[in-house]
Amino acid sequence: MRKILIVFSIAAVVWVCSYSTGNSWGFFAHQRINRMAVFTLPPEMIGFYKQNIEFITTHAVDPDKRRNAVKDEAERHYIDIDHYSHSGKSPFEIVPAKWKDAVVKFTEDTLKSYGIVPWHINLMMMRLTDAFKEEKLDRILHLSADLGHYVGDANVPLHTTENYNGQMTNQKGIHGFWESRLPELMHEEYDYFVGRAAYIDKPLERAWNIVKSSFAAKDSVLLFEAKLNETYPSDQKYTMENRGNTLMKVYSEGYSRMYDKMLDGMVEKRLRQSIISVGSFWYTAWVNAGKPDLSRLGGKQLTAEERKKIEEEEKEWKKEKIKNAKGHDD
Repeated sequence: MRKILIVFSIAAVVWVCSYSTGNSWGFFAHQRINRMAVFTLPPEMIGFYKQNIEFITTHAVDPDKRRNAVKDEAERHYIDIDHYSHSGKSPFEIVPAKWKDAVVKFTEDTLKSYGIVPWHINLMMMRLTDAFKEEKLDRILHLSADLGHYVGDANVPLHTTENYNGQMTNQKGIHGFWESRLPELMHEEYDYFVGRAAYIDKPLERAWNIVKSSFAAKDSVLLFEAKLNETYPSDQKYTMENRGNTLMKVYSEGYSRMYDKMLDGMVEKRLRQSIISVGSFWYTAWVNAGKPDLSRLGGKQLTAEERKKIEEEEKEWKKEKIKNAKGHDD
């Protein structure tokens, strides 16, 4: 009996840790988004991106690794837009779309305190455009991977609210449940063919539209889980699974599938939207750069400086230097 209690105590700790890493979509889903976005690109781009698909895929999670190692990283992944709601007005009527106007109205510190993801997406796309113009392999790959991550994050409903992990509604753990457990459990059933990337006339507006769409889905994410929790047998809500050498407490497959059904496949839809959006932002940056011939980059390799930078970021992530990084802690 004592051994059983010890096992379940350890599992409880693993459960808490596994859903408090701040990994947004989860490493698996972020990597899948970037990888599948490559196949939305036109012939002039797809050869280059397929040649570097492993880098684009692997480094899709770099921004999450930096959250606890790099100052000011955390706020780039979300925007608690409901913080700005008052007097019955939509927060999108209150918060200026342009960064400079928003800073004047709220101050930069306030904006960073509640997240800046739509503005950061726009900034990253401009940086990627410059990288294409300069034909810098290192920066194109690094910025493509990062931009894909932030676009993916903006497509997550719980990245648009102060109640990002259900902590205000007694639903703690719902963040990881929605964006990690569901896609990991059902990814083989998803349809990843989303069509071709399209040019984005107004990138900042597109970033805000993604946030608006995510925010509109936020209530359903919370409400349906609360309803399911009321009716589903409590002894069947969780199960124990082996993850490598670790026994973990996770939401059961039955509970997960019921939740996904109530959401009408929302997770798959948001994943698909992420994929086509990422491809479209990459394509737009390339077009705005004058459509450079990417085949000229075919023989280039990452510089020693870039490899060193990646290694250093990996070390900093493992150290988790910034213990109390601002922002969503899932």
